[in-house]
Amino acid sequence: MASFRVTGGTQLKGEIIPQGAKNEALQILCAVLLTPEKVDIHKIPNIRDVNKLIELLADMGVKTQKLGPESYSFQADEVNMDYLETEDFLQKASALRGSVMILGPLLARFGKGKLSKPGGDKIGRRRMDTHFFGFQKLGAEFHYDAKNEIFHIDGKNLKGTYMLLDEASVTGTANIVMAAVLAEGTTTIYNAACEPYLQQLCDMLNRMGAKITGVGSNLLTIEGVKHLGGTAHTMLPDMIEIGSFIGMAAMTGSEITIKDCQIHRLGIIPETFRRMGIKLEFRGDDIHIPAQKHYEIETFIDGSILTVADQIWPGFTPDLLSIILVTATQAKGTVLVHQKMFESRLFFVDKLIDMGAQIILCDPHRATVIGLDRKYPLRGIKMTSPDIRAGVALLIAAMSATGTSVIDNIEQIDRGYQNIDERLNALGAKIERLP
Repeated sequence: MASFRVTGGTQLKGEIIPQGAKNEALQILCAVLLTPEKVDIHKIPNIRDVNKLIELLADMGVKTQKLGPESYSFQADEVNMDYLETEDFLQKASALRGSVMILGPLLARFGKGKLSKPGGDKIGRRRMDTHFFGFQKLGAEFHYDAKNEIFHIDGKNLKGTYMLLDEASVTGTANIVMAAVLAEGTTTIYNAACEPYLQQLCDMLNRMGAKITGVGSNLLTIEGVKHLGGTAHTMLPDMIEIGSFIGMAAMTGSEITIKDCQIHRLGIIPETFRRMGIKLEFRGDDIHIPAQKHYEIETFIDGSILTVADQIWPGFTPDLLSIILVTATQAKGTVLVHQKMFESRLFFVDKLIDMGAQIILCDPHRATVIGLDRKYPLRGIKMTSPDIRAGVALLIAAMSATGTSVIDNIEQIDRGYQNIDERLNALGAKIERLP
């Protein structure tokens, strides 16, 4: 288990380019299974989860060619469906949360799919109901082997239909869309997720020959087509990295410019950090964060304590609540962080409390942070990263703290952030990777 040794109290300075969006990459890579033609994808983040998915596709028979540091070519003209029956496939798929999104393309193009119960972050229960509800509405039949935790799905005769999703699941919507594009007839999905990543997927599929309307709304209409062709696609910059860098700049009192952010696709993320008192300057498509000695959390108009809660898009993304929480520890003021979607994602705050933060964990979903206005800096400790997003929040805390911190289990961080230690050290951070 690798670790980071972080020497805190260092101000950073310079420019940083966000990686391609991880959550988009997992959808887009699965979509290459929908066509036998070549698909070129650019701005692919070099992170563990994405690399493992590329390896899984290659094991399935997808031809992969690396075109450059962030670009690959894929061609799924000789997919080996027998590989799905192997123990190797089940083991690799179960270790990767994003593997669930191969089901939609497999059902659409090959009429069947098989998958172990996916793994991923230990952030609470992530149910699969939305995925399977959509597949069933399209006419697929599935069987769950509870003893071995394996899903078997028969999708030989998918037909378009109307469906109202019980939740606006991003991965669930993506999976259903990919299954529906080759189904016979017209599919209408109401209460569909509409995140920029899903918009990107729909735009890519339309370039491949799909007929999807309503992109960007919660009502998607998909007219099934006979086949899809090849295309080229470029990922959005990762909005979670952008938000993480904003919080990091504030916590460390640093002057940082985040390049090529596609600001118009960030929704309310910049405004939410501004409500935390953080100054942001838009310079074209770059975000400049000037060094701030102090930043003060706003209150609501009536003077009550600010609440930052996760919502479905275009609300605030749950992946950045851990960054909001840690950033608040050195702000002036108080904020209530309400994590609605995952019941275990706030369980890293005990480490921040050990570092000297004033946080009240109200219940598994809510934490009140009392900002210290830098009067009492956090102190370095030894801790363990429980998941990707909490891990980066702890890294930011360690960078702002006095003394040295050691963060174990950084494989979790590597799953979502490419070469994060090297990129931050280039700005002046002091992060040492320990074997």
